[in-house]
Amino acid sequence: MKTIYHATVLLFLLGPVWGLQAQTEDFVCKDGHALVAMEKAAAAQQLRFRSSPFTDNYDISYHRMEWAIDPAEYYISGTITTYFEPTEDNFNTIYFDFANELQVNEIKYHGQTLSGYMQNEERLRIELPNAIPMGQLDSISVRYEGAPPSNGFGSFVQSSHGGTPVLWTLSEPYGARDWWPCKQDLNDKIDSIDVYVTTPAEYRVASNGLLVEEQPEAGNEMTYHWRHRYPIPAYLIAIAVTNYASYSDFVPLDDGGSIEVLNYVFPENLTYAQDATSATVDIMELFNELFGLYPFAEEKYGHAQFGWGGGMEHQTMSFMGGFSHLLQAHELAHQWFGNKVTCGSWQDIWLNEGFATYLEGLTYDYGLGPNTFPDWLAGKINHVTSEPGGSVFVTDTSSVGRIFSSRLSYSKGALLLHMLRWKLGDEAFYQGVRNYVDAPALAFGYAKSEDLQFYLEQASGQDLQGFFADWLYGQGYPSYAVQWHQEGSTVYVKIAQSTSHPSVDFFEMPVPVRFTYTDGDSQTQVFEHESNNQIFSFEATSEISEVTFDPELWLLSANNSVEEAVFTSTSTAAAASVSLFPNPTSGAVWLDTQALPNSEPVVLEIYSATGQLLSRSTHPTGQQAAVLLEDYANGLYFYQLWQNDKLLKRGRLVKQ
Repeated sequence: MKTIYHATVLLFLLGPVWGLQAQTEDFVCKDGHALVAMEKAAAAQQLRFRSSPFTDNYDISYHRMEWAIDPAEYYISGTITTYFEPTEDNFNTIYFDFANELQVNEIKYHGQTLSGYMQNEERLRIELPNAIPMGQLDSISVRYEGAPPSNGFGSFVQSSHGGTPVLWTLSEPYGARDWWPCKQDLNDKIDSIDVYVTTPAEYRVASNGLLVEEQPEAGNEMTYHWRHRYPIPAYLIAIAVTNYASYSDFVPLDDGGSIEVLNYVFPENLTYAQDATSATVDIMELFNELFGLYPFAEEKYGHAQFGWGGGMEHQTMSFMGGFSHLLQAHELAHQWFGNKVTCGSWQDIWLNEGFATYLEGLTYDYGLGPNTFPDWLAGKINHVTSEPGGSVFVTDTSSVGRIFSSRLSYSKGALLLHMLRWKLGDEAFYQGVRNYVDAPALAFGYAKSEDLQFYLEQASGQDLQGFFADWLYGQGYPSYAVQWHQEGSTVYVKIAQSTSHPSVDFFEMPVPVRFTYTDGDSQTQVFEHESNNQIFSFEATSEISEVTFDPELWLLSANNSVEEAVFTSTSTAAAASVSLFPNPTSGAVWLDTQALPNSEPVVLEIYSATGQLLSRSTHPTGQQAAVLLEDYANGLYFYQLWQNDKLLKRGRLVKQ
């Protein structure tokens, strides 16, 4: 449990900023999340969850964000200046998402103080003195202070490390409005921000973009100015304040330049961090190659250590609880998937978290990191199949725990991408993903699941409607039962499937099976499994000694089995129709061989439950024959059917 300290701080205001007008401002148009997500109180969840109609009628161009922060105190004071354009005519009221617990001190508009505002239901409503035409740039400033409510993952947290105070923010998904007046949505990115934080001089401030100035202030304080000139959603804006030690790694580029990786770490962890964060250089080089140049290359990437058990992908500076290989890979991956292209709804959070998780695994697939790709895949498969249900698509976005389900949004989302890679092939998969993150309509904007589906279909020429219906919206996973039998050089394979959840009756997938021969060679056959109990055949190069299902772990499945087939080459389809009935029986069974085209007789063997042969009888094909069991005691028996000395079928027989 976190201990929250309430205190009073000296109100601070950067005077020159207060009177700025829109016409004169110079501006340019998690994850490692905790495995058990913190739930909000039910009422607060609903307030944060709403798709607010109140902020849909304007677009934000710019924020100038000024704060006074002392990490030793749980408090914030500041001024947010917002530049906006109405998207409808007669715009005379502006709303911000804003916590009730924070106090508005003053609202200024065109140099005048406004008194017509109302603060309730986690919203700040401001009446403007006159209507603003659609498309006209304007600005407004809100000065405020207070102790933020800090819900969700801890949107505003004060703690300590090594006896030194530290304060950080983490706004995903619904926490930005806990500590500043904002537009908390997933449809309008802020084009540009400037962040000014004033704090006691012994501390440093981490934030988005580039650090452009460290300005000494009166009273032994410093103001840190961070400038970010890329579109950014409200939840990715962040600050962290403590006595950071800093150093940089650099990612070399082909043109001779480099990308700075700026690291702000706790001084007591400096040696450890300097050794660990070099991994980010290799990981970024890989991601640059696979998905295009790091999206914010004109500024920087960075890490800021904070006192949390995971990480958060704040744009251009991930907040890190540690520096493990996977956490570095995960948060860096988000800069493409989550930051450059952001999920357009919390229902589609897998577009952020599934990609970031899968890119963790790709580092192993491409030879980076301390683990192997098969071990990583096996762990994810075991994680997902530990429960029978659950869809990747989030149906309840009022539950923070459901949004950030590690099993569904992270692990299953990652395996969904892995299976798309298998189904489409590497070339089409990577090209489709590159087209998705580079699409003019999506890059530095928002996307939904159907957008990814579209670009993958365009790159591959495949219809993925059924795949997404099963694996994104449906629940559960398949279990496969593979039966095989070799007739000379011909191998017959029958694949059956059951599903763990009734929402999907069948998963159509290409199924890989490896056949190992007695001479040591092997080959993997891929069967396009489109119906249950589908039968395939292929020509083998030698006698089969071993059969392995999905040897490279391309499929999300569990409880699979492989056994020698119960059908013969006489007629694979007909063999499946040979039956003994009724079963169970009270006296006699009928052997039905009418479907067998081969005229050779059929031999029926009946065994006891312990495997003792009790009877062997021969029957002509093309008819039904009665087999009397009156002399058999009630219980379980086994039977085998043979034709031409080859096993046709085996099964259980119950006498009762």
